[in-house]
Parts: sequence; structure tokens; C-alpha cells
Amino acid sequence: MSITRAEIEAFWATWLDVNRRAERSGDWRPMADWYAEDATYGWMLTPDEHFMAVGREQIRDWAIGIEMDGFDGWHYDYQATVIDEKNAMVVGFWKQRAGIVDDETGREFEIPGLGGSWFGVERQPGGELKFAWQRDWFDFGAMAHTMGRVVKSGKAPDRLMQRLQVFGLEVPGHYRPEDLPSTVWPPPVERGAHITQQSITQEPTA
Repeated sequence: MSITRAEIEAFWATWLDVNRRAERSGDWRPMADWYAEDATYGWMLTPDEHFMAVGREQIRDWAIGIEMDGFDGWHYDYQATVIDEKNAMVVGFWKQRAGIVDDETGREFEIPGLGGSWFGVERQPGGELKFAWQRDWFDFGAMAHTMGRVVKSGKAPDRLMQRLQVFGLEVPGHYRPEDLPSTVWPPPVERGAHITQQSITQEPTA
């Protein structure tokens, strides 16, 4: 059964609402209820380190749990949204702002560059919509630079300072690319279900 644009728009509106409520409370874990039980959620940190959560509870505990702990006051305001009802996808572009004022500029610390999330929407057996997968992108170098400036300002809360000590492959959900439990590209895209332009086949050059 296909999903209409109106259904996706209504579902997306609830997602925006729960995002705002999570930002106010500092606890993003309730947002896990918007994901299918077997959903996957990943992003690239560096070419040698990726994050991947498989299943709603890993998303709750890792992706919007451990990974978001300490980011109290941060907000991820969606600047634009693209909805593709034919393929049941949503792309949201967001800005990452700290809720902490940079004394040098008089504005909030903000991670520069484009950031966003790419979602696949899926109808569940009961008829409700959930996210089947999510993949994020952002500039890790820009993020690290801004975090360094926040720390240097002396305004970083203790919880954020503690969170910044949690990094590396020993953290739940962090994998080398060859060890990932799901694909970097969303599974249906990786399978070729949405190809819009075939690759050009070329003979290798000597």
C-alpha cells in the first residue's frame, strides 16, 4: 500500500514537534518511538570510523542516547525539507547551534556547513508510519573545530565536557567500515532499488 504525501507531511509534523520537545528537555530518547522496530540509523565520522545503530532500542540507547548526552541546550533547527512521496523518503537540512553565545561574535556557536538527515518512511502492519532508516551527514572537521571553540570559551557545561571524553571505536555503535552491521547507504538504496542514473561502464586505463 502506497504512502501519500499528506500522510508523510502529517508524520513529519509530529517529528518536528518531538524534536523540539526533546531539545527543551535535553532527553532525545523518546524520539526512538518514531522508528520501526528494525530501523537502522548511521553516519560517517571519518573514513575509518562510522556510527551505526540497528533496531529501535539501539537507536534509543546509542544514537539519541549516548551520542546526544551532554548536548543540553543545543538545537537542530530544520531549515528546509524535501519530501519524496513516490519513494517514501524525506530529506531534512538542519543547522547545529549550541545555545551558548560566542563572546567574539555575539551569536550562538554554530557548526558551519551543511548538515542533514535522510529518512526512509515505512508503513507498519497496524497502518502507522515509522522511519525504516536514517542516515545523517555533517562535516566532522567543522564540528570538532566548533567544539574546540566552545571548550576554549570556558562556557562548556560539565555534562558536555564529560560527553567530549567519549569517543573512539570502543563506544557502542562505532565501527570500522568493514565491520558495520548495516550499509552506509540505506539498505534499499544500496540494493539499487532507487537508481536514477546508471553508472557508465569504462575499461580501466593502464
